[in-house]
Amino acid sequence: MRHIISILVENKFGVLARIAGMFSGRGFNIETLNVGPMIDNRFSRITATIVGDEEALDQVIKQVNKFINVLDVADFSSGKATERELVILKVNAPAIQRSEIMQVCDIFRAKIIDVAVDSVNIEMTGNTNKVSAFLNLIEPYGIIEMARTGNLALKRG
Repeated sequence: MRHIISILVENKFGVLARIAGMFSGRGFNIETLNVGPMIDNRFSRITATIVGDEEALDQVIKQVNKFINVLDVADFSSGKATERELVILKVNAPAIQRSEIMQVCDIFRAKIIDVAVDSVNIEMTGNTNKVSAFLNLIEPYGIIEMARTGNLALKRG
């Protein structure tokens, strides 16, 4: 089962390595991992999308909470949060296909952020399903290169 975990930590050396090591030590596959500073630079938020069963997840959350530099842990599975990820693509785009690519971008509210002679760079944000649907439609044009953040999430309400 897929879980999104949000961990608020003190911005200290080695915290990310200890948390990632604990996930893998408990048999979880880390699908995506994002870390970024908070408004107060003394803290960072780690957002991890992990795959594992419910029982093991409870144990992982308890173990993470025991780490000295961890301030809060939240399980954002089951629609408890708003989720987004960012993908930036370089896509083959000869002049004859450019208008088709632009139409696909319009449907998904993606932005063309750079244009070259035979390619375009596209920026797109959305939940995981929207990003996957966009990639499925744009893939036939030829994805040259891709960078994808994975999930970022915040608690609803």
